Amino acid sequence: MSKAEALDLATGLGGKIDKSDVLSAIDKYEKYHDYYGGVKDERKSNYTDMVNKYYDLVTSFYEYGWGESFHFAARWKGESLQESIKRHEHFLALQLGLKPGQKVLDVGCGIGGPLREIARFSSTSITGLNNNEYQITRGKALNRVAGVDKTCDFVKADFMKMPFPDNSFDAIYAIEATCHAPDAVGCYKEIYRVLKPAIGRFITKNMVMALEKVGLAPKGSQRVQAFLEKAAEGLVAGGQKEIFTSMYFFLARKPHLDGQ
Repeated sequence: MSKAEALDLATGLGGKIDKSDVLSAIDKYEKYHDYYGGVKDERKSNYTDMVNKYYDLVTSFYEYGWGESFHFAARWKGESLQESIKRHEHFLALQLGLKPGQKVLDVGCGIGGPLREIARFSSTSITGLNNNEYQITRGKALNRVAGVDKTCDFVKADFMKMPFPDNSFDAIYAIEATCHAPDAVGCYKEIYRVLKPAIGRFITKNMVMALEKVGLAPKGSQRVQAFLEKAAEGLVAGGQKEIFTSMYFFLARKPHLDGQ
């Protein structure tokens, strides 16, 4: 990074906070935490202010020392930090099965480093959701530099109350962002609401029906598919009520008896 670029970032310290108010903003942010006498209920009820003050104050430091992507990644021996971060973002795009032209949402997008990398890698249109005005301003400037400003944008909003209709996005991801939610269940309910439903079960149901009708699948195949679907619904319901999980691991060791 050049001296001019570093100076540009330094002038962004405090984000949208007036320079004369930076010290008082730091004082107020610190007082949200237990170490300085803060209490949990106050943090939860004022999470928007707390998170905004934090990112107004640290974003320039983050970008100077970390780059445009504010997240961690597993790092191979001999691999640079930036290479590991890009590899992680490409891995995420592949795991989501992104296809060119799809609409994707980045929940808690920071200044949009992952957004730009994933958009270029997958040829998708990505909307970054962020409640911090300074980060959005910075992200839009970087989008223009990267040449993705026609297909990618930002929306300033709280991810607990997303301003999108139901079933708006083909895919959604969040990278180390939803830890700031005052209620994780409420946050993921919003993500669930704006995500388009998968069509796999619909296709399978109708394919089995057609194959049984023409005799390529044995009679009764549709009924088997139906009770498998019921089982899937039961598994989901059990998980939601926290009374069942299929992924429970335990390790036991039989103790030696005395004298043996």
